[in-house]
Amino acid sequence: MQDYQERVIDEQASLLIKLESLKKFVYSNPFYKLSRIDQYLLVEQLGHMTAYSNTLDLRISLFK
Repeated sequence: MQDYQERVIDEQASLLIKLESLKKFVYSNPFYKLSRIDQYLLVEQLGHMTAYSNTLDLRISLFK
């Protein structure tokens, strides 16, 4: 495996941890205490992080 491939795999692993943490927060009570704009931005962030994760998954699948 090449160095850049290992970096992509490491990035995906790190992203999945952050993604899971954000998902838990978005579905928690403290999330609803935030302003509407903060809620909106966090949901937008979640969508972008999910899309990035999906892209990394596709790239990783091509390594094999």
